[in-house]
Amino acid sequence: MSSADNPTSPNWTRPFARLARGASGVVLVLVLLAVAGTMLVPKLLGLNLYAIGGGSMEPTIDRGALAYAREVPVSRLRVGDVITYVQPGHSRPVTHRLTKIARPEPAKGPVYQTKGDANPAPDMRVFRLDRPTQARYVFSLPLLGWVLLFLGNPLAKVIALGLPALLVAFWVLASLWREGGRVLSERADEAAEYDEGLDDEALLESGAGTTAR
Repeated sequence: MSSADNPTSPNWTRPFARLARGASGVVLVLVLLAVAGTMLVPKLLGLNLYAIGGGSMEPTIDRGALAYAREVPVSRLRVGDVITYVQPGHSRPVTHRLTKIARPEPAKGPVYQTKGDANPAPDMRVFRLDRPTQARYVFSLPLLGWVLLFLGNPLAKVIALGLPALLVAFWVLASLWREGGRVLSERADEAAEYDEGLDDEALLESGAGTTAR
C-alpha cells in the first residue's frame, strides 16, 4: 500500500505548512519595507535621521527613538527649538533644546545654550553655529532608533551582513533535506508497490500451478 492510500498520512498538513511559510515570508517583507520606508522616505523629503541613545530629552523624545530633523537657516532658530548639533569638545551629536540665544558680540554672531528636557541644569558650555543652516527637530518615532544604534556597532554590522547569508544557506539546506526525504519516501513507496506486485504475481503463478495439477 502506498502512502497516498494511507488514511493516517500527514500529507493533509502540507498546504497549511506552505501557507504558514508564505504568510511568515509576507510579514517579514512587510516589516522590512516598513523599516526601510521610515528611513528612506524621510531622506527623500529632506529630513535628517538621528538615533537617540540617551534619555536626556525624555519625555519629549524617548531613548531609542528615531528623530527626524530638517535643515533650517540659523536665523530662524528660536528659544524652545530642539536642535541636533555637536557640543564643543565632543565628536558625537546631541539633541537638546535651545534655552538661550544671546549676542554679546554682534560682529561674531549669536551664542547659544541648550538643555536636555530631563536634565536639571542647562549644558555648561555656550557655542556658536558656524554653518548657515542647522538641523531642527520635527518629530520622532519610538524604538526605531535602536536599529541605527545597533548597526553603528562594527560587530553588529558583521552580524547584520552575515546573518541573512546564514539564513539563506540554512533555508537552502533545509529545502534540499526535505526534497531528499521526499524523493527517498517516493522511492520506498515505489519499491514497496513493486514488491507487492511481485508477491501478487507469485501467488497467481502458484495458484495456476495448483490448478493445472
